[in-house]
Amino acid sequence: MNLIEKILAKASGKKEVVAGEIVDAKIDCAMVNEITGHLTIKYFDEVGAKDVWDREKIVIVIDHTVPAATVEAAELHKIVRDFARRHKITAFYDVGRGGIAHQIMVEKGHVVPGSLIVGADSHTCTYGALGAFSTGIGSTEMAAVFINGRLWFKVPKVIKVNVTGEFKEYVMAKDLFLNIAKTLGEDGANYMGIEFCGPAIEGMSVDGRLTLCNMVIEVGAKAGIVPVDQKTLEYLNGRVKDKIKPLKGDEVSAYERVMEVDASSLQPLIACPSSVDNVKPVSEVEGIELDQVFIGSCTNGRLEDLRVAAKILEGKKVNERTRLVIVPASQEVYLSALKEGLIETFIKSGAVVANPTCGACYGGHLGVLASGEVCLSTTNRNFVGRMGSPKSKVYLASPATAAASAIEGKIVDPTSFAKGERI
Repeated sequence: MNLIEKILAKASGKKEVVAGEIVDAKIDCAMVNEITGHLTIKYFDEVGAKDVWDREKIVIVIDHTVPAATVEAAELHKIVRDFARRHKITAFYDVGRGGIAHQIMVEKGHVVPGSLIVGADSHTCTYGALGAFSTGIGSTEMAAVFINGRLWFKVPKVIKVNVTGEFKEYVMAKDLFLNIAKTLGEDGANYMGIEFCGPAIEGMSVDGRLTLCNMVIEVGAKAGIVPVDQKTLEYLNGRVKDKIKPLKGDEVSAYERVMEVDASSLQPLIACPSSVDNVKPVSEVEGIELDQVFIGSCTNGRLEDLRVAAKILEGKKVNERTRLVIVPASQEVYLSALKEGLIETFIKSGAVVANPTCGACYGGHLGVLASGEVCLSTTNRNFVGRMGSPKSKVYLASPATAAASAIEGKIVDPTSFAKGERI
């Protein structure tokens, strides 16, 4: 069995499972935010449920519109806040006490290698970077999980992505995934798992691996996963209380497909409007003027991302025609960036640094686009109207490409900064 099959076999109490099999599995952790959580609570109450199955295994995070920008948003906050208090949910992260859910889940030790995690948000697949099987589910399904702690799954087929070589400077995990998206297409991995491995993945930071697994849903995948190694264990040291017993896939495992990628051949890539698989080299679309650049989200708002952006922005100014919005993924990331002087670099460059929130990514708060505006974003989706007006356009790229483009006021290849071609 491959790693995903091993985890699902364990969760369903079976010695062995195969792709396509339906299993009834025990959930190790369940997460909701205020956008999906209020619906889960509605269904939970409608069926007459009195108690949650395990208050220690439920995580509730207020992260989408933080702080509340409208009365409607405040009401959603109130619903999940009251539920958390009523059921004594210990892992409740209110405004100012957490950040974006997918960052909080890994930071606060809710993700344990080998565990089965569900979240009422499509980017729950992020946690596979730490060797867990994690996937997004609907609010009604989550209500069932809240009640009985179980859910059925179809064991997915798995694509193995073997990455060799070394990344060039300012070529990042985001570029690797955009390369994969271009190859597979937006539905090329429907209901499949994607396992990332190889020397380049082993050399990649946990931050980079989180970016990769975060975006597998953009090609239709059910989950992404990276086998546990020393970097995983070092990241989790001090975060996870329980003893870690990671699972390993068998040496000879069944995969639907094996993709080979040479990291050293990659260049900065960009997803053009309005599809994540509409990928081109940044060098081919250089010169497109930008109204806004956004750096942040559950995809690229981690410390490594901010460090790369700050390195490029140091001593430089954001172009007068462009606004730069930067959002750290969590309070912890924000504090670390503050201590390292990254926030000062951003502010001196002319950027606005906002509190941790999903707001700009989904077009709800702190960075919404007007009609006709063009944005280069480090988020995960560029569908029509995703970040605001349906008449706006969104390009997706790495933090390096975003920072360099903010300085120029137009899309630019960041490797020119590495080469010293731009001062």
